[in-house]
Amino acid sequence: MTRRLFAAATLMASVSIAATAAARPMTPEDVAKIESVGTIAISEDGQQIAYTTASLPDVTMGEDNGGTRQQLFVADSPNAARAYLPEDVSPGSVSFSPDGSMISYAWAHGDEDRAVWGVPVRGGTSRKLASVEGSDVRTYSWAPDGTALYMLVGAEADDQRAAQRDGGFNAIVYEEEERLNRLFRANVGEEVDAEPAELTIPGYVTEMKVTADGRTGIVKSAPTPRVDDAYTLQQVNIIDLASGTVRAVVDTPGKLGDVEISPDGTMLSMIAGIDKNDPADTTLHFVNVADGTFEAVNEGAAEATVDTEWLADGRLAAIIHVGAQSVLRFYDTDGSVEREIDPGELILTGVESGGNRVIVTANSPTHPSELYVLEGREFRRWTTHNPWLSEIDFATQRTLTYTARDGQEIEGILIEPLGGAATGGSPTIMTVHGGPEAHYSNGWLTAYSMPGQVAAGKGYAVFHPNYRGSTAYGTAFAKEHQNDYAGKEFNDIVDGKRALVEAGITDPERTGITGGSYGGYASAWGATAQSEEYAASVMFVGISNQISKFGTTDIPMEMYNVHARKWPWEDWQGMLEVSPIYHVDKAETPILIMHGAEDTRVSPSQSYELYRHIKVRKPETPVRLVLFPGEGHGNSRAASRYDYNLRMMRWFDTYLMTGDRDAAMPDPRPQLAEGAKGAMADEE
Repeated sequence: MTRRLFAAATLMASVSIAATAAARPMTPEDVAKIESVGTIAISEDGQQIAYTTASLPDVTMGEDNGGTRQQLFVADSPNAARAYLPEDVSPGSVSFSPDGSMISYAWAHGDEDRAVWGVPVRGGTSRKLASVEGSDVRTYSWAPDGTALYMLVGAEADDQRAAQRDGGFNAIVYEEEERLNRLFRANVGEEVDAEPAELTIPGYVTEMKVTADGRTGIVKSAPTPRVDDAYTLQQVNIIDLASGTVRAVVDTPGKLGDVEISPDGTMLSMIAGIDKNDPADTTLHFVNVADGTFEAVNEGAAEATVDTEWLADGRLAAIIHVGAQSVLRFYDTDGSVEREIDPGELILTGVESGGNRVIVTANSPTHPSELYVLEGREFRRWTTHNPWLSEIDFATQRTLTYTARDGQEIEGILIEPLGGAATGGSPTIMTVHGGPEAHYSNGWLTAYSMPGQVAAGKGYAVFHPNYRGSTAYGTAFAKEHQNDYAGKEFNDIVDGKRALVEAGITDPERTGITGGSYGGYASAWGATAQSEEYAASVMFVGISNQISKFGTTDIPMEMYNVHARKWPWEDWQGMLEVSPIYHVDKAETPILIMHGAEDTRVSPSQSYELYRHIKVRKPETPVRLVLFPGEGHGNSRAASRYDYNLRMMRWFDTYLMTGDRDAAMPDPRPQLAEGAKGAMADEE
């Protein structure tokens, strides 16, 4: 396949043009076409950098609906990237071969199974490197000498079940017919290995890496494919590749995140929880590969470890989020800090290294994820996507710290209304993150479900509170919400509102709330138990009944371990009282409820329950339920995302901007952009 020059220099030139009087606010149509840097990779000698861009079809301009598509680029210098594959090839798991001569990726050609492909760095045709007949390759890793690939693939085909389905016998037996994926080793040569060797590994394998000497496999696995097991029971197995035996198990008690192998193969860096009740894998550990013993490096620190990567000289580079900001920290193998680099306004999210060269992905308040290269103590930007951002008049964004009613300091990120707050305060949207084991950073905060700069451009203030239960402030802070559903955590949000009112930013009568998942729970709580505080609410994939949620979620043990800390039957009444449906008699807040119809994390029945309770018990309160077919716990397809953003902003414009809780509901269908399919009534 031929390569073509990517006109990055032209894009850079257009971005460098200073904003003029023609600058404009951001719109939902802009959000629909955002492109960002996805996967990054660097050759072992640090000379070649590859990355993918991630975007969705621009349905606002008539493109066919679909999910995320990726495109592969190779960069030799800033803003001079070359596209390496045709646009219809959407590669995954991008990596360099150990000798740096080839870029490998996972891809399904036509109706074929997903396989590992490679394209020469110095020019040439893509070719298939390895595959397993009848199964898709989910992920893979190279043997250090480049002679083999280790591939994780799906379960072996079940011909009898397939025949039954064809005959109409397609019943699903819940949690009893789960099948494990498989691990294969394929030789890499001129021809595709027709008989890759299967390796027997215990449990459901999710990732495998190989030490530099090729003798030891580092395998992450859980007992079953269930999400709950991935959260609560996933562990690292240290495998002797010659015999296939498990030499040691890294017996972590809690959640497990990124694991990387040191250059000499004697140590692992591991991001994990410190105990089974730790809400998130945010603590850095060092693991002894010889026996699987491990030790925490930054336990108790008010921060979160996000990603790690070993350098050739044996140091470890770690991205650390400290509250709403980030740093790049370098550790020596004894756990001491060698140095730390402050990236300024950048929020670092991912790190890779080749030799001792370090590359990162980072975003900022004015741009989504881009590629940066560390030069000395400075991060140099290598990519510039979304040139139209030069047209946008960005509202001021800053961190803000306030004191909650019990004295706890809470940090959040404020996007001010474009042009500043109005006299007497502006309408304000409290945007609540999910988890709650997550956090907002002071970077890019505009997305299909996040009002961000779109709302600011309309005159709203948008506040993102890192309430109790959030990460990046230490494990103790993240545990503060446990066994206290809807208590301190949601009071923190109300206290944030009051601080904004006192600062003259927020109109107390025109404050709204929105969020997804746990943020959807907060939005439902705000529209019911705290209805006097919020003039409008938009709830997404949220919780309305803590009793029925337990019986319909795919993460019951995770809920118990890191959220509830008790079972519903231990306190039926208490669980009911922290459920928004219990407080519907107070519900006077117009609420838009949206949910993915195929959500297994928070069942759509949670949204049905709240909708029905309000319709029957408070019929005068505006409420609408919108379901997105084919979507799960969050929208993944372009049309669903654009539709969501339009509905969210229209609901706030109707009830929050006006402050009129009794306004008539907007039409069921939002007005699409003129170029979108279906925008015109007579369009077929």
